[in-house]
Amino acid sequence: MALSRGSLERRSDLRSEPGLLETLLGDPSTRVVELVDGRALVREDADGHIALTYRSPVPADAGRFVAYLGHDAEVGGTAYVLSVAEAADASGDDSARHGLRSVGAQMGDLDAGVLTTATGLANWHARHRFCPQCGAPTEPAQAGWIRVCPRDGSEHYPRTDPAVIMSVVDEHDRLLLARGVGFAAQGMSVLAGFVEPGESLAAAVAREVHEEVGVRVTDVTYLGDQPWPFPSSLMVGFTARALSTDLVLQENEIEEARWFDRDELARAVADGSLRISRRISIARRLIEHWYGEEIDAPEVTLRG
Repeated sequence: MALSRGSLERRSDLRSEPGLLETLLGDPSTRVVELVDGRALVREDADGHIALTYRSPVPADAGRFVAYLGHDAEVGGTAYVLSVAEAADASGDDSARHGLRSVGAQMGDLDAGVLTTATGLANWHARHRFCPQCGAPTEPAQAGWIRVCPRDGSEHYPRTDPAVIMSVVDEHDRLLLARGVGFAAQGMSVLAGFVEPGESLAAAVAREVHEEVGVRVTDVTYLGDQPWPFPSSLMVGFTARALSTDLVLQENEIEEARWFDRDELARAVADGSLRISRRISIARRLIEHWYGEEIDAPEVTLRG
């Protein structure tokens, strides 16, 4: 899983230290990843990987949202800090900025973990600026890992929304793919959906498949998971076996669904009549797990 490879030591024990961010921003050895609209400066390294372009702290960081991300794994290792900037005062060439979706799968483990964590934290803070209890503006605390309401004293922690995503196969080992409303033309993927309150992960798999395409499933089996900070999900991947093959599509959710055997999928990808998810997504990994090997397909974004 492309976004489950992070090797960053989060060091949560340091977050409550008084003046931690001020100390780190006063140390030129601190590595800062600067985000502008969710995009970071990147470059190609000597190994052909996409690497984050870090910088030292600058005075402007003191007026921005900043957060401590962690240290690398070495004893006394380097500290990493997020700084969220506006385009007008950002550093570097904007054309060299890219978001996690487009470059995360091509990064090394450390950079993938740094950018995934930075993206998730930045998205959460941008969407949770007010107290859900009293409506007052909240303030970052614990080095950017919580928000505190100065009016009622309540603490609010970054949320993660669990979502299930599943490869469904029938008795002939055909894979079910579907095109959701809003997908790009020819785009299809495995089914997915959010877990509801009071629901187990396996129950969410069965419910979502039946709701979206009218198929009952059994043998729901966990396969893998990864963070998906767009804005705040944890994608939990499963396989499942279909008990029927008749499809009844959920109105306003699914535009098309069909069963593919391996030859049909390979031909459709090759001739461009089928577009599948990027390698960064767990959807691509589920499809390739069923297929039996990596699939040579263009890196495209399915949602239009």
